[in-house]
Amino acid sequence: MSITEDQARKVAHLARIAVDDAALPALARELNGILHFMEQLNEVDVTGVEPMTGVTPMRLKRREDVVTTGGMADKILSNAPDAREGFFAVPKVVE
Repeated sequence: MSITEDQARKVAHLARIAVDDAALPALARELNGILHFMEQLNEVDVTGVEPMTGVTPMRLKRREDVVTTGGMADKILSNAPDAREGFFAVPKVVE
């Protein structure tokens, strides 16, 4: 499969990318190169290869799912530029 200049123009339009007519041949060549690389990847035999999310096997850190009251409102509100009565105070935005 190869990309023509008209198809490259359409792809650029769909991607909302402004491309001059003079740059369309180069864009078409780049898109063709990407498609060629994808065709090469399709030739790789991956039978028996487990899907993975990273190159090193690891488990995500887990914590016990316990409902708490938080107990750190003072710490959180200490970062607020303006806090009143235990809440963040923000300027009024709706009249």
